[in-house]
Amino acid sequence: MSACADTDALPEGIVNTPPARSPADRFGVGLALFALYIIWGSTYLAIRITVHGFPPLLMMGERFLLAGGILYAVLRLRGYPAPSRREWAGSFVVGALLLLGGNGMVAVAEQKVPSSLTATMIATVPLWAAVFSGFWGRWPTRVEVSGLALGFAGVVLLNLEGSLRADPVGAAILVVAATCWAFGSVWGTHLQLPSGLMAGAAEMLMGGCVIVLAGAAHGEHPVLPTGHSLLALLYLVVFGSLIAFSAYAFLLQRVRPALATSYAYVNPVVAVLLGVGLAREHV
Repeated sequence: MSACADTDALPEGIVNTPPARSPADRFGVGLALFALYIIWGSTYLAIRITVHGFPPLLMMGERFLLAGGILYAVLRLRGYPAPSRREWAGSFVVGALLLLGGNGMVAVAEQKVPSSLTATMIATVPLWAAVFSGFWGRWPTRVEVSGLALGFAGVVLLNLEGSLRADPVGAAILVVAATCWAFGSVWGTHLQLPSGLMAGAAEMLMGGCVIVLAGAAHGEHPVLPTGHSLLALLYLVVFGSLIAFSAYAFLLQRVRPALATSYAYVNPVVAVLLGVGLAREHV
């Protein structure tokens, strides 16, 4: 997602993102996209369950601290080097934007707005990412513009029969969430970050700390969760964070923003199907 340039001319830690060419790269990108499409689509339902038993910001903070701590410990045991001071600083910026500004705000908004509006607003992430990428001289191609427009139109059509009315504050929070996630995704490719899976671990640790502090400042307090809320939180930790967020960090280093954020167009479809099948919702 960084501007096209000779990789040798880039400072250490800044990753150029040409399209994957080798079969191994194509397979890895495809697997990562599949994980985001399915897993993050299921987190709409999981988040809705957890906010009934946890304060929203503390829940998100615990989710990412647990996932980041587990991944960090495993990587260090396998011999991965610890991030440098500059890499921790870059991880703090990306983690704050993606996890507090993005995920944390979604959890807060889902207490106020219907899921149809949430899905529609989050589907603007690829559009925002395309705009922010242009700030660094990498505007989307015509094919990508067509795909972005078609994908967003599809999400709107999916929600035409639902209620798109919401609390104005909740709607504003969703706008902030979408723009923060997109900006953090793009800016992160121009910051010095750890390599490989360590980037995801460091970002989750930094972001988790920021969310917990924000929750405490907001007056949230730990509570004893219900059984379903606890199971949903464990699902978010293992699948939504350890697997899917690591896959997203992988994609950000290898593909263009229009592709990396394309999950936002598929997730609402998955969310609707799961809502019908598991939560007795209606199409």
